[in-house]
Parts: sequence; C-alpha cells; structure tokens
Amino acid sequence: MKIIFNILLIFIFFVAFVPPFRRFLFWMLVGRQLVKEQKKANRTTQRREGEVRVEQKPSNPDQSRFRGGEYVDYEEVKD
Repeated sequence: MKIIFNILLIFIFFVAFVPPFRRFLFWMLVGRQLVKEQKKANRTTQRREGEVRVEQKPSNPDQSRFRGGEYVDYEEVKD
C-alpha cells in the first residue's frame, strides 16, 4: 500500500511542478483528439480564398420549408 501511495505522490508532484510533463499528459488525454477533430473540420470546409457559395432555390416552390411572411404596413415616424 505504501508503494502505491508513493507512486501517486510522485505523479501528483510531476503534474504540479513539471510543465513539460503536464503538457505531455494534456496532449495524451486531450490533444490528439483535438487535432484529429480540427483536421476533420478543415477537410470538410476547405475552400479557395474568395470563393462564393450560392445555394440553389428548390425547383418546386411547394417543397420549400420557408413559407414566407406576411406584409406588414408601417408608418414612418419623424421626431
């Protein structure tokens, strides 16, 4: 039991006072997954600079989810 306590104490010491060990531990736990997700996001959204994307209107207006709004009259109020 004393050996486990000593190992745990040394581990806590390293995490608390040794920055390179702390960075390595963070990279092992979180960093690899974070880098993987960033690469995945860059692959899907990669476009040339200045590229414009235009979504086409549905061919049948009845298939559109947006039904439009109502026209509302308004008065211009001047102060």
